[in-house]
Amino acid sequence: MDPGKIVYVLDLFGVAVFAVSGSLAAGRKRMDVFGVIVLGLVTAVGGGTLRDILLDIGPVFWIKDPAYLLVAVVFSLMTFSYARIHSVHRMGFLISDAFGLAIFTAIGTAMALNTTESYSVAIVMGVMTGTAGGMIRDVLSAEVPLILRKEIYATAAFCGAIAYIIMITMAFPAFTCLLISAIVTLAIRLAAIHWGLSLPVFVVKEISSKPDSGD
Repeated sequence: MDPGKIVYVLDLFGVAVFAVSGSLAAGRKRMDVFGVIVLGLVTAVGGGTLRDILLDIGPVFWIKDPAYLLVAVVFSLMTFSYARIHSVHRMGFLISDAFGLAIFTAIGTAMALNTTESYSVAIVMGVMTGTAGGMIRDVLSAEVPLILRKEIYATAAFCGAIAYIIMITMAFPAFTCLLISAIVTLAIRLAAIHWGLSLPVFVVKEISSKPDSGD
């Protein structure tokens, strides 16, 4: 199969798994079917939409190809139907989110590098593509975004984006760079989930001053 078609299929797969994670987040908040579709959509296309707007690369990807919207809506409804009958463990939400993070980070990094030829911009856009949709999802569902918690999340995306840049500078084929980038992000994120790995938490130690007792 042509590598371009494989990347397209992977992109649709990323949309699907992020739509699942958004729908599960809506279910945990007991939203109706409209809320499920909205959260599924914003999670699936939010990061890529922001990337395309900032890079000014023409019509946003889901406007050029409505198949992305169709996949997001279909998988949101499938998740809604399945979760109404079967119990869904939180691990399902985390794993589907991890796959979406990995795929979107790799593709976002590649697209930004092809557009700007700037390594730093490509890394930032890659991380943003992978994390922005999840941030919107968490804000709409009144949760602290995963990227702002102590969990290793944006760090995994950052490492995946760095991996892409390193591989591309070593003249590896673009498709190989995409796969390695996605694998690095996914491996770090799943390891963090499995072993409960996290970054150090910043805690400010404040000194409370006692008021003068007076005479």
